Amino acid sequence: MTATNPMRRAIELARQSAGATSPNPPVGAVLVKSGRIVGEGRTQPPGGPHAEAEALRSAGADARGADLCVTLEPCAHHGRTPPCADALIAAGVASVRIAVMDPAPHTAGRGVERLRSAGIPTSVDGGPAEARQLVEAFAKHATTRLPFVVAKFAMSLDGKIAARSGDSRWISNETSRREAHRLRAEADAVMVGAGTALADDPRLTVRGVPLGDRSQPLRVVVDGAGRLPAGAAMLAEEGPTLVAVASPDAARRVAERGAEAVIAAGAGGRVDLPRLLAELGSRNVMSLLVEGGATLHGALFADGLVDKVIAFIAPIVIGGGGAPGPVGGAGAARIADALRLNALTYAEMDGDLMITGYPAPK
Repeated sequence: MTATNPMRRAIELARQSAGATSPNPPVGAVLVKSGRIVGEGRTQPPGGPHAEAEALRSAGADARGADLCVTLEPCAHHGRTPPCADALIAAGVASVRIAVMDPAPHTAGRGVERLRSAGIPTSVDGGPAEARQLVEAFAKHATTRLPFVVAKFAMSLDGKIAARSGDSRWISNETSRREAHRLRAEADAVMVGAGTALADDPRLTVRGVPLGDRSQPLRVVVDGAGRLPAGAAMLAEEGPTLVAVASPDAARRVAERGAEAVIAAGAGGRVDLPRLLAELGSRNVMSLLVEGGATLHGALFADGLVDKVIAFIAPIVIGGGGAPGPVGGAGAARIADALRLNALTYAEMDGDLMITGYPAPK
């Protein structure tokens, strides 16, 4: 294969592993020799080879003298697998180009140092934005042990997530819904509040897009009083459901209905969200996709716990003073106090608009 843009190919490979590698990051690697790709690889599920090892295996003897493009700094420590930096040195690669440095304390520059000490020219160029985005959840978890929180919602042009009757199917179109399922497939966990779980009875599973190496994401319900019924659709689906409650009594009710409960008691019988996020982080949940409703989104925004926002906007007008919006709570008292987003991207979804951005620091 001719190597026209090996880093772009490496990013494509990393994308294929997104959602299947936790607690490791999704990484892609491409080996190029004489203008042709001679080997490539991507991170395998936990316990399997890293991207660099897969690329070396793919290249075989052609790895010697080849140039490597890799989306993340090669590791230099012994974990479940040997250090990738050592494997690259032993294979005799000619040079290494890295898109993003590894933020994990046990690597954090050691891979580059080892490669350069062995005489291998090694460059770090920051890479395309997508290379950084692929490891943003890993970066947060590696440095804070907390999940990367993505608030996702679909709304009408006038900012409604349902009609005044509560009907919400469907605001977004089929293309947007397929993209939402792809986002689920790349997340370690999908979370909703009790109101959404009771009103919509969602399955919270990935449907309509291939899972590949991924398993269904962990389903999380924030349900302080433990109201999730035994007949909830999600409890009949493949994979685990975790219900965050605020009391031992609520935990017992949840357990009797076939779900796992975790107590994260906060004030007023509510779930303490920072405690819940810490619990999820301890379970190696790196990426958390929050799908509503308005009360949960409002609480997360109010506590400054949202790392990324993905909004699908449909070209419809619902109207009505009683129709809900996507973010509840007290909200900003002044426009100047409103949360603003940075690094915005826009994608057209067959008429819908998907806007992605990151909350600006206050």
